[in-house]
Amino acid sequence: MAEYKRDDNPDRHEGPDHSSPYPVSRLAAPIDLVDTAREIQEADQAVGNRTSAKLSVIAEQIRALQEQAREVLAESQRDMDLHRARCNFKRRPGHIYHLYERPDGDLYFSMLAPEEWRDGPPHLYRGSYRLEVDFSWTPLEQLDQPDETRDLVQRLIADYRGG
Repeated sequence: MAEYKRDDNPDRHEGPDHSSPYPVSRLAAPIDLVDTAREIQEADQAVGNRTSAKLSVIAEQIRALQEQAREVLAESQRDMDLHRARCNFKRRPGHIYHLYERPDGDLYFSMLAPEEWRDGPPHLYRGSYRLEVDFSWTPLEQLDQPDETRDLVQRLIADYRGG
């Protein structure tokens, strides 16, 4: 009868018993295929839940970015329309101009606000805008609103600098 040598079976675990991938003692709990399948199923479910949660966050971010893109496009269209409005004076950044519409739909800018006309404005008032340095237009009602992005950037810079 041949004597068994440890080197005869290269797949045999040679480390400590507690690190063995299979039971090394008759007293160890038997590995049941059903238990292993259940563990795999639970792990798959946990990974699936985590993946689903992460994808939900990304989907929300995509929706928020789409909404921001719509807002940027709408502002851009408004700015282009305002630049096409008739104007009989040189527009200067930093100044506020008042938009009116003639009965034929023709838009034009005036330096006079609706309350500055002696007998009221001659045409339908459509709003007041400030021309910005980047040639965008800011509606008059938004001039007093704080710029949340600018405030956030300032706070981040102050935190970064330690103060």
